[in-house]
Amino acid sequence: MSEPGDQKPILTVSFFCTSAGNEPVREWLRGLSREDMRSVGYDIKTAQYGWPIGMPLIRKLEPDLWEVRSKLSAGIARVIFTVLGDEMVLLHGFVKKSQKTPAADLKVARQRAAELRKRRA
Repeated sequence: MSEPGDQKPILTVSFFCTSAGNEPVREWLRGLSREDMRSVGYDIKTAQYGWPIGMPLIRKLEPDLWEVRSKLSAGIARVIFTVLGDEMVLLHGFVKKSQKTPAADLKVARQRAAELRKRRA
C-alpha cells in the first residue's frame, strides 16, 4: 500500500455521534493505551485508503456492517462500521473476549447504524 501522501483516501472517516453529542468510539479509543490506540488508528487508516479490503483486516458482518480487526497488547479489538457513500462511520468499538462477535455488541452497532440512516434520510 502506498503512503497516504501519495494518494487520496477512498473513504472519509467519521465517528457516530449520539443525540446527546457523545462519540462512543472516540471515547472508547481514548481509554486504550497509546500503543493500542495507534494500532487501531493505523488499521482504520489502512481501510480508509485501501477500501474495499477483505480478511484478515476487514470482515463483513452483515449487509452494511463491517468490522476492523486489530491486534492489541491485551487481546483483539473490533471497530464496527458502516459505509455511507464515501464515508466510513465508526459505530462501535470493543475488545473481543470470545471467538464470536458478542450479540450485544452487534446489536449496539445495528441500532446506531439505523439511527444514523434515519437522521440522514
